[in-house]
Amino acid sequence: MTDSISIKIRLHTDDAVALGPGKADLLEAISNHGSISAAGRAMGMSYKRAWDLVNTMNVSFAKPLVSTAKGGARGGGAEVTPFGQTILSAYREMEHKAHAAIATDLTKLLSMLRS
Repeated sequence: MTDSISIKIRLHTDDAVALGPGKADLLEAISNHGSISAAGRAMGMSYKRAWDLVNTMNVSFAKPLVSTAKGGARGGGAEVTPFGQTILSAYREMEHKAHAAIATDLTKLLSMLRS
């Protein structure tokens, strides 16, 4: 079903998107890779783009979603904070509920598409 339709939930604050599908994916990539640069590479984006997205999220919410450690002999790193994990889980749950809410209507519309 999700291959047939795209629902995009975006939380706006001021003139920025505080959280949306791409930023949620970036949070997951940071959680998986342990760094902003590795997460950005995995998603096909530059470090600067990934850092800018992280910065927007961090300043948009009451607490940071990602914490970073400066580089050095062992290198730096980043992690999604517990607060960030809470935000990400809530966002993914909203996506799930949105898809579930339209499942019947989607099935009806899909049945009317030309084969």
